[in-house]
Amino acid sequence: MTQIRPVSDLRNKFSEIETLVAERQAPVFLTKNGYGSMVVMSLEMYDRLTDNIESKLDEADLQAKTDSTRYSAEEVFSSLRKQIKAR
Repeated sequence: MTQIRPVSDLRNKFSEIETLVAERQAPVFLTKNGYGSMVVMSLEMYDRLTDNIESKLDEADLQAKTDSTRYSAEEVFSSLRKQIKAR
């Protein structure tokens, strides 16, 4: 279940948030004045989330060097929208 807490809990109930993040291995979403403000997650979760980004960027750089095909922003986002709608 998603945890949504006021940002003041980061100061007032830090250990409680820390326990939630560690035990559930899920992020805690913090709000300020009813609006999303930030997300707190464990270092392990962050590492899993960003683990292969650098290698994917390296792969994209290599592909860009070997393929002269270029797409406009509109072509890229249109393709992504179609993929998302197909799900």
